[in-house]
Amino acid sequence: MPSQAFAYAALTVAIVCEVAGTTFLQKSEQFTRLVPTVAMGAFYAGAFYLMTHALKVMPLGITYAIWSGAGVVLTALIGATLFKQSLDVPALVGIAMIVGGVVVMQVFSTATGH
Repeated sequence: MPSQAFAYAALTVAIVCEVAGTTFLQKSEQFTRLVPTVAMGAFYAGAFYLMTHALKVMPLGITYAIWSGAGVVLTALIGATLFKQSLDVPALVGIAMIVGGVVVMQVFSTATGH
């Protein structure tokens, strides 16, 4: 069985791949551009493959909460910087609440396996 450190490393790279896939999804212009569409599929495939390694050690609910929380934050940052999409105060508050929820689970929950 992989170590906890390997599981977190796999999850981290999976999150980066998922965010890259989502970025290429935007760039694919509804699957009308071949290269971004193929890149999107490759990054999503890599993300799910790496997530399976994290799931060997970490519970599904915790893994997915970290995955989605980090994905939301990183995707919002990519949207703001790369695509010049603005976030209003309620959006920022919502993102902060998601991050807070993930932090609470990691620090206080015994379900995380740390």
